[in-house]
Amino acid sequence: MIRKLPDRRAFLAAGAATAGAALMTGASGLIVPARAKGLAPTPTMRGGSNNYIPGAPIVERIGGGGFWMTGTVRRAGDGAPIRGARIQIWAHTTEGHEREERSHGATLTDADGTFRLEMPQIVPAFGQAHGHLAYDSGYGGGEFQTVFLRPLMSSPEDTSLSADFVLEPA
Repeated sequence: MIRKLPDRRAFLAAGAATAGAALMTGASGLIVPARAKGLAPTPTMRGGSNNYIPGAPIVERIGGGGFWMTGTVRRAGDGAPIRGARIQIWAHTTEGHEREERSHGATLTDADGTFRLEMPQIVPAFGQAHGHLAYDSGYGGGEFQTVFLRPLMSSPEDTSLSADFVLEPA
């Protein structure tokens, strides 16, 4: 009878399985639940505050609409939704440039931390179709640190864009 020795791949796989089992069971040998790390805050994006206008009014819609900006706002650490967070939105659209006040508006999050604001179709500016969003602590109650986002659209033909905020207490 010829005995076949395990190759390197089998040896490494067996070692990984043993290490994984040891991590799962801990020192006691009992299975312990995985512990999730806290939800990290969203960092401010480079270029996110470009053409920001402090204190843009809360509006039902920006311009004629047809494009939806959506997202969520949650608290860093536990991920709890933040109700009533004021999110300002602006972009270069079919109706105006992102520098113009008429291209800016703000909305508040619902009880589940979500927001939606209709606006004109976003069009490329400097070769990129993108939106701008802000939670500005100076206008959002001051409980959390200011965050500016500048998400890119995957295509200029998209009719919606979503951006999520995870806010760190001030």
